[in-house]
Amino acid sequence: MAKKAVATYAGQRNAQKYVKCIRMDRSPKTGAYVFNEELVEESKAKEYFNK
Repeated sequence: MAKKAVATYAGQRNAQKYVKCIRMDRSPKTGAYVFNEELVEESKAKEYFNK
């Protein structure tokens, strides 16, 4: 299950919307679940989850 939270950087010119994506993956070493967090541009969020 993945979460998405919208964040904007209003202090910058040409501010882009970024999304904080949290993806749950399995660790190759232990097999336990690991949460990977990353700030991604809003338009590339679906690509991040399809990896």
